Amino acid sequence: MSRDVRRRDMVKGIGIAGVSFGLAGCFGNGGGNGGGNGGDDTDTGNGGGSGLEINPTVEDTETRSNAGTEAAQRLVSQGIPMVCGTASSGVNVPVSDGVLADNEAVGCSPSSTAISVTNLEDDDYIFRTAPSDILQGTVDAQVMSERLGASSVSTLYVDNDYGQQLNNQFAEQFDGEVLSQNAYAQGGSSYGSTIQSALSGDPDGLFIVGYPEDGIQLFRDYYSASDGNEEILIPDGLRDGALPSQVGNDMANVTGTAPAAGGPAQEAFTAAFEERYGESPGVFTSQSYDSAAVLILANVAAGENDGTAVRDQMRNVANPPGEEITPDNFVEGVELAANGEQVNYQGASSDVNFNEAGDPANAAYDIWEFDGQDNQSTSVADTQSFEGDNPGGSGSSADEMPGSDPGRTVELGILLPTSGNLASVGGPMVQAAEMAALEVNEADLDIS
Repeated sequence: MSRDVRRRDMVKGIGIAGVSFGLAGCFGNGGGNGGGNGGDDTDTGNGGGSGLEINPTVEDTETRSNAGTEAAQRLVSQGIPMVCGTASSGVNVPVSDGVLADNEAVGCSPSSTAISVTNLEDDDYIFRTAPSDILQGTVDAQVMSERLGASSVSTLYVDNDYGQQLNNQFAEQFDGEVLSQNAYAQGGSSYGSTIQSALSGDPDGLFIVGYPEDGIQLFRDYYSASDGNEEILIPDGLRDGALPSQVGNDMANVTGTAPAAGGPAQEAFTAAFEERYGESPGVFTSQSYDSAAVLILANVAAGENDGTAVRDQMRNVANPPGEEITPDNFVEGVELAANGEQVNYQGASSDVNFNEAGDPANAAYDIWEFDGQDNQSTSVADTQSFEGDNPGGSGSSADEMPGSDPGRTVELGILLPTSGNLASVGGPMVQAAEMAALEVNEADLDIS
């Protein structure tokens, strides 16, 4: 599936590629209305008379690495030098390694968290606004021992890069005894034997990594085998408010963690998203907006649609120093960057300072709980912030910011699941990315 929205023939700019982690049907409470319509009904504005305009192109990953790779190739073959995405680590790694970096195109993922992304040999073309599982595994280990009070655990994890790497980081960082580590395959009809293996030895807690589709059967098997006395911790891949009703249990002994929208402009972004779309943003919508916003800023700062030039401006527009720009005054930031002024984007999801690997230097995590079978929702119990070794960011960047001439059009490619089981995830993420474009297109920029 490919479509253009108000396509123009001037300057080519941004591609946005994303999928959720894998089989996840939805995350949090904001995904319900996205429904795969993405940008179908979006008026992208008239460019405000400035001549600088962002123009979206949509592709569908289908949550498959082959489809995602083919879609990314279509974007770069159009001369698009930067891609906001992908989201699934299983798609992001082959897309980043086999398409984007090879074609000197910049990638900035809103939700791919696997540690393997950090370790890609990508010549600094790959960034992300979602924190690495290096950090989330450490956070989960702290929550299990300090908040939930478990001194012994067993783990169950989906047998792919996401599950393996997050499980390994958790097991390495947990301050207690890890009794067993149990991999399971996606699409199983029963996980009873895996559950029994994890429960042997009577662990205080279970750490479970997976997706809602498999989580339904997995938790049914767990509650059939246990009275629910174990403390269970799950990451964002299993955050689906409908899960308790599908399992047939309130899941009151389950606590979750997820990357939070904990940036300086979280409230401003949430208000703007709700005003524009009439619904609350979901998990990773803030990261999706931030990915698109930073790429737009880097493009106009570079003054040309060349992937290497855009790459070299990513930290210039995201990291300090510079005029602080947030989603609340994003259009002002675009104007400043286009005029060659230095900006420091402070996002909705985090302060979006990139380290040398292109990962966020800081992150915030929500600690959340299910609201029971009847409410189809989750609630945040606490939000905690964590800083890396260089909270202001680090890494190479260009010495100058040339800026942009009036009369440019930046093409925004969007690669998200817009149909099928993942439409409820992809819809809000597409909307968030498009919102950055809309804000520019509706403004009257003063570009000299």
